[in-house]
Amino acid sequence: MAPSVWAAQPPDAPKPAAASAPAATEPTPATAAAPAAPVSLSARKVYEQARSQLVQIRTVLKGRASQTSVGSGFFVAKEGLIITNFHVVSEAALKPERHDLVYVTADGREAPLQILQLDVLHDLALLKAVDAPGRSFDALPFRSDAEPLAQGERIYSLGNPLDVGFAVVQGTYNGLVRRSFYPQIFFGGALSAGMSGGPALDEEGHVVGINVARRVDGEQVSFLVPAAFAMALLASGKDAKPLSGPAYAIVDAQLQKHQAALTERFIQQGWKDATQPHYRVPVPPDIFMRCWGTSEPSRTGGLDFERSDCVMDTRVFVGDFTTGTIGLRHESYDGSKLGPLRFADRYAQSFRNESFTRLSSQYQTKPRCDEDFVDRDGLVLRAVVCMRAYKKLPQLYDVSVLVATLDQSEAGVQGRLDAQGVSFANAQRLARHYLDAYRWAK
Repeated sequence: MAPSVWAAQPPDAPKPAAASAPAATEPTPATAAAPAAPVSLSARKVYEQARSQLVQIRTVLKGRASQTSVGSGFFVAKEGLIITNFHVVSEAALKPERHDLVYVTADGREAPLQILQLDVLHDLALLKAVDAPGRSFDALPFRSDAEPLAQGERIYSLGNPLDVGFAVVQGTYNGLVRRSFYPQIFFGGALSAGMSGGPALDEEGHVVGINVARRVDGEQVSFLVPAAFAMALLASGKDAKPLSGPAYAIVDAQLQKHQAALTERFIQQGWKDATQPHYRVPVPPDIFMRCWGTSEPSRTGGLDFERSDCVMDTRVFVGDFTTGTIGLRHESYDGSKLGPLRFADRYAQSFRNESFTRLSSQYQTKPRCDEDFVDRDGLVLRAVVCMRAYKKLPQLYDVSVLVATLDQSEAGVQGRLDAQGVSFANAQRLARHYLDAYRWAK
């Protein structure tokens, strides 16, 4: 009964075949790029102007020089400062005892890198080249906030797709993504694995965004981090000292900020009205979540049910997993064709089939669950609340709330809330907020 979830896939370069395969529920990088459209004269000009500022970012095994992942980046200051994605450098940031970072220029020069600062929530990292102290680097300029992009304006994404060489992808600006918790640009172009962290430029060669992800279930649907967040990271981190150990404390602090904002916005937005004929069932408005419904009448005279899944497009990448999201679903069951005894058995079995294990024990503790019966103005609910703690993010938890109505002998509703990466206090707030929403329909 796990909900169907789409996710944007960061366009990282694929790892060697010997690496472990991604989880079945996660989309995988494309293994081949789509045929490229002819490059325009403008694209050629933009690429030639930006070529010397564009770099490939490689994560390598310490002392072995064998790369474990690759992405892209670009110089943003003459002191050798580079912007890329956090997910491009996450192995080096979280496991520095095992990984180093290097950059490679378009003409093949390779040199080491240090991490200065991270913006995990917007998937950005600020790096510094350490090969030539005192050297002045060419840097790409940012487009001014006073000149907003127009819908349909041509932009150019640069990077090193699939580790085959530096390239430019021509596309269009299509505004900001709807329902994204943090602003993202909808880029009408085909990003490929390995382009993460590269710049997206306007026709004057100014940075308007940073390559970050693509939709794996569509064509020409990709996403950019708005340049304003990279500018802010550069301003705050340009004088920072390089990170000297695993960055879990930085990740945890930023996730704490995220979960506080997410919890507040989720509770303040309230619930939709008239969500089910017999009950008031908690379904959020379509502000930063997306809800899909399905109806499956039985073809054999058995159990009929309708289902609603509400998910966020936004997830926060923290290395080996993602977190920082909320999802809900409910299922309405009609067992009048079965009779009370057969319905009760099927209804209870559906409740028992729920799982509370999302990540392996390597990352989280075992779930701890409490079950009780809750009365909501005469509506009796069977409720289970389960929580799991993160081992390396000790102040954060996943919480799941499972609910089943018990007032009818041949019909009912089961619902579930899942919140990932929230504090203990906010896990309790979200559980109460969800349970309090169940009522009789007016």
